Amino acid sequence: MPFDAIPWDKVLEAAGFLIGLLYLWWEYNADARLWIASLVMPFISMWIYFHKGLYADFAINIYYLAIAIYGYAAWTRGHGGKKSEKRARVVHAPLPVALGCAVAAGLLWCLLWLMLRYLTDSTVPVADAFTTALSIVGMWMLARKYIEQWLVWIAVDAVCVWLYAYKGIPLYAILYAIYTIIAALGYRRWRKMLTAGKAETEG
Repeated sequence: MPFDAIPWDKVLEAAGFLIGLLYLWWEYNADARLWIASLVMPFISMWIYFHKGLYADFAINIYYLAIAIYGYAAWTRGHGGKKSEKRARVVHAPLPVALGCAVAAGLLWCLLWLMLRYLTDSTVPVADAFTTALSIVGMWMLARKYIEQWLVWIAVDAVCVWLYAYKGIPLYAILYAIYTIIAALGYRRWRKMLTAGKAETEG
């Protein structure tokens, strides 16, 4: 098959699907290697999203590249940025932080919706803005290892199932259906890790 005849959209979609599964497994197990996958997936996803007219999802992947570097450092060196024997552990988001995240997500949703509605030809500005806004906040919460990040991803992933099916990206729709289920299981697993971390600290 000639190089220019290769269906690159399908090839990249399949690659993104496989890397996404690997990323999800590492996230489920709170493994810092998930941030390595986070450096690869954005390049694939940006190409797909741009050609499908998901402009907010395209733009957020630039942010994903930056947060992947921050997240890896936070998980392996601690939130203070200094190497220590005690790496970042799963924790609850303090109430002020949780409220701040909710407000930030709401403001971002409104801002992104206005931009998509009036500055692009997006056919799904509300849903695209919603998933993008929550993903921005969710990735930061993941980098801080807040257990509540799973609740954010449940909402994002559920909407993405419909969004990607509607935009004709079936493998990504399947991937995000799996994400939705695993996010619920991940929340339960991280709760156990949180309890175990507290017991270890108290011990």
